[in-house]
Amino acid sequence: MKKLFAFLALFLIWSNAAGAQSAENIKKIEDYLNNIKSMEATFVQMASNGATAEGRLFIKKPNKIRMEYADPTNVLIVGDGDFIVYNDLDLDQVTHISYDDIPASLILASDIKIDGKRIKIADFYQDAGSTTITLDYADKGDLGPITLVFSNSPMELKQWKIVDPQSVEVTVSLYDIEKDSALNDKIFKFKKARNNGYKKK
Repeated sequence: MKKLFAFLALFLIWSNAAGAQSAENIKKIEDYLNNIKSMEATFVQMASNGATAEGRLFIKKPNKIRMEYADPTNVLIVGDGDFIVYNDLDLDQVTHISYDDIPASLILASDIKIDGKRIKIADFYQDAGSTTITLDYADKGDLGPITLVFSNSPMELKQWKIVDPQSVEVTVSLYDIEKDSALNDKIFKFKKARNNGYKKK
């Protein structure tokens, strides 16, 4: 019986320490995301159906995003803070998307709070090199969760994963990240063009 009590005591001590460490890690993630004012990066996008693409990503908070896809994916995505435009240049087709309909809009917000109310932790994993957290929305409707992957030292967003309405998992990996670069608001204003503006190096 004494061994059982000792084991339970050790388990409770370990559990409390793990909980505190998790809370500290969550705070680090919140602080990192909230401290990003702007960001640009090269991205590689892979889908579970075999589709791949790459391009250049630009983010300016709050809620501004631009994704220029490289050939042969002749697509341009632009969000000005009010709505997101998906422009398929090959089809000359423009689709307007609400921010509320995309899980990745989470990383565009200026004040992200993972408090278990609106945004809940569905999964969390950390090893020596990286931290992975899956976030779900309390009132999500058809909106799926988003998984964020960070390097630990230094902390940097390296990847996000979502599942689209067709149940295809889409992974976006980031490279050559530049934080807090001076980005002109004009690039977040949609204008129809013949190409997406991204030129592969």
